[in-house]
Amino acid sequence: MSAALYLVAPEVAAAAQPGALVRLDGPEGRHAVTVARTAVGERIDLADGAGTLLRVVVEAVQGREALQARVLERIVAAEPDPRVVVVQALPKGERGELAVEVLTEVGVDEVVPWSAQRCVVRWVGDKAVRGPARWAATARAAGKQARRARHPVVAPLASTDELVARIRSAAVGLVLHEEAAEALGAVALPGAGEIVLVVGPEGGVAPEELDRLVAAGARAVRLGPSVLRTSTAGAVAAGIVLSRTGRWS
Repeated sequence: MSAALYLVAPEVAAAAQPGALVRLDGPEGRHAVTVARTAVGERIDLADGAGTLLRVVVEAVQGREALQARVLERIVAAEPDPRVVVVQALPKGERGELAVEVLTEVGVDEVVPWSAQRCVVRWVGDKAVRGPARWAATARAAGKQARRARHPVVAPLASTDELVARIRSAAVGLVLHEEAAEALGAVALPGAGEIVLVVGPEGGVAPEELDRLVAAGARAVRLGPSVLRTSTAGAVAAGIVLSRTGRWS
């Protein structure tokens, strides 16, 4: 059985070397002590979500909200290459959080919320700040559940203009489209750089948006005979891509 995993701040993980003592407090410490009833001598793992994993042994339980542990091993996960980026058009209701959760579990490296032409939902005003923050919190929780040392980045809300610029700089840009002739599984993938997967909203990518993305260098691709929901299409596409890059083998 795997050791329980808890999250620590990047600055805590950065300073922790084998033999050092680290303190786990706050909500994670409270959960470890009062919910999981972690005891002295128990082995647990600590991760910062930025690539560092600490294997530690608990040396002291401090009250009901903290513990102290000694670092046995420090592991730093390599930066992924190629990076898999999913551009997710804003879905209705809670499907955005569902999409981020599953994309995190699958293993994508970045999620970019996109305000596509056909999106019913609009992040304007405070929502343009609160929306990405909510997605980032979802990615953090899902990354912990999936035991990922490196959580996906959640980018700020992107416009179509910004997406076009992102496609131009990518190693390859792929737009999921139900009428595309080319299958995603048949596309040659680069060994380095960014692979950008674009997932449209419930009504699909508008023709003029597709034209702009293709003009910027993207390719329209299909997943298969079924039309998937926007909240699940990205995870399926990312799974196909990640399996072909060797990260799911």
